[in-house]
Amino acid sequence: MKTKLLATAATVAVAACATYTPPSEQETMAVIKSSFRDRGQAKVDRLTQSEIQKICTETANDPPKDVRARLEKAALATVKYPADGKWLGDFKLGERIAQTGVGLQWSDQAGSASGGNCYACHELSKAEISYGNIGPSLNNYGKLRGYSEEIKKYTWGKIWNTHAFNVCSSMPRYGDAGILTEAQIRDVMALLLDPASPVNK
Repeated sequence: MKTKLLATAATVAVAACATYTPPSEQETMAVIKSSFRDRGQAKVDRLTQSEIQKICTETANDPPKDVRARLEKAALATVKYPADGKWLGDFKLGERIAQTGVGLQWSDQAGSASGGNCYACHELSKAEISYGNIGPSLNNYGKLRGYSEEIKKYTWGKIWNTHAFNVCSSMPRYGDAGILTEAQIRDVMALLLDPASPVNK
């Protein structure tokens, strides 16, 4: 009798699995959005994915080469380089921006300056011993790559819209998304590319 009951239970379990239908994308998003609400400057519309985010989600961050090339080219076209040709600001201010994680959160004052929170993902200055490793080490960034105009242009573009160089990058689009101002980006550039910066010591 026990064997028969176990067999019946197993049959019911298999049948239940065979008839399971995963929720649709719309149903999933409805559940996710029901867990959030507008609060201060943090709005629920932040959950809406861009075309790039959707494609990277659907392809597990590995879109076809032709799609990747198309999206990276479009992202590169969004990059706004400094009109006056001045790439570098103050590396001391850049260090503060790299250390600061405030800005754009519900608890932050709307319009207040945001930080870059760079140390959350990168090693930069050797003086800072607490840093994340989601992104590569940026210590000796300029020392290793040089200080050419080409490197400056690439670095600016990477900070402005990282999708231009790696379409499924998890790095924020600091310029394109309006997280950092042009002046702040210059300061972060100086942190990375000023030979006197602690990053290059």
